[in-house]
Amino acid sequence: MNFENSWGNQTRAESYSKLGFPNTYYLAYRDLPEIISKHVSGNRAIDFGCGTGRSSRFLKKLGFNVIGIDISNDMLEIARNFDLSGDYKLVSNGNYDHLGLNQFDLVQSIFTFDNIPDWENRTNILKGLRDLIKPTGKMICLDSTPELYVNEWASFTTKDFQGNWIAKTGDIVCDIMLDVEDRRPVEDIFWSVEDYHKLFNLAGLEIEATYKPLGYSNEPFDWKSEMEIAPWMIFVLKKCD
Repeated sequence: MNFENSWGNQTRAESYSKLGFPNTYYLAYRDLPEIISKHVSGNRAIDFGCGTGRSSRFLKKLGFNVIGIDISNDMLEIARNFDLSGDYKLVSNGNYDHLGLNQFDLVQSIFTFDNIPDWENRTNILKGLRDLIKPTGKMICLDSTPELYVNEWASFTTKDFQGNWIAKTGDIVCDIMLDVEDRRPVEDIFWSVEDYHKLFNLAGLEIEATYKPLGYSNEPFDWKSEMEIAPWMIFVLKKCD
């Protein structure tokens, strides 16, 4: 498999930086304040895979003291320009000890694991993130459902990628984002729900709750599949006892 992170170059980063919370993306963030309030105590947070800082700024507005971390310097430069008072750090996969072990109330990961290949790589990263949270801390991991890649959405089209229908865990799947100027296909890594469960277990994490937000008819969006099929899954995780 020759996977290249679609967001690892400046052109993509600049296109993505203009994205707010439109359409299908709205459903990723709509319920997060309530979910976080229900499951998380304290205000120290790591935003893993922060990219251009959209998700970090979201946490800041909720009152968190946030450190945004990413492996893309191009993304982080844009994040710093958007948020001059923000704290954004370049990291390498799985190496987070310098941020402070057992120090954080929340580790947030939004869309990041959609772009991480390989069981061992994912497991090592999750173990590193697990070690950052306090014994009472939580990790919120939000990623695409398997159904995202075989349906049509307000923010995505997948109809041109027939290979998505036979994808298995670890395979490359594609979609085209409709809310950004750059309409080149985006590559993601497909991962089944069952294998997410296995992955969390390997990393020493336990699922506390799972959410799959659906769209409502009274919301001001031109929903396609969103009212019947969830595009996103939100896992609330804690350290295994």
